[in-house]
Amino acid sequence: MKGEPVFREILEKVFEEKAYHFNVRSLSEATGVPSSTVSHSLRPLKEMGAIDISRKGINIKNPKKILLFWCSIRRLEPQVVYRKSLQMPVQEIEGMVPPEAIFTAFTAFKLRFGYVPADYSEVYVYGDAGQFISRFGEPSPPKERCNLIVMEPDMHLKKLGRATLAQIYVDLWNIPAWYAQEFINELDRMT
Repeated sequence: MKGEPVFREILEKVFEEKAYHFNVRSLSEATGVPSSTVSHSLRPLKEMGAIDISRKGINIKNPKKILLFWCSIRRLEPQVVYRKSLQMPVQEIEGMVPPEAIFTAFTAFKLRFGYVPADYSEVYVYGDAGQFISRFGEPSPPKERCNLIVMEPDMHLKKLGRATLAQIYVDLWNIPAWYAQEFINELDRMT
């Protein structure tokens, strides 16, 4: 969805920098998203009372509503560009991932906080499919259960070079594995 970089930018600033005031132009510049798309993305947030929009700019009233809205519209599957079933532990897979890739979900949580609330068996990452094909071989057949899932990053995520706290949360929310909920519960306790 075109508005995802806008939600990521707002939530990064709120959760990680404690900034609650924005304007359309600054969001457009930070994300590379046209001002018209930024304005369109803000409309549902205003309607649900998560933000106020005035001549002075955009004030964030309820960041949790923005986060949960993003969770509800996010879809990982359309972004998946490579899947592979590898017969090795996740720690080994993580060590073999190209350095330009951006970890998300379980691995990003582990790297950010230094622990995991539950064991996990998949590595989710944003990156270039070509790099993963050259490193891990051709993708696995569609029906095969895979433990390396690569998604295409948008330009804003590439520019950041890392998954934000909100991105990690939203990606975990959209992973069907039962243990994803353990990570979400831990993030909820932190915020």
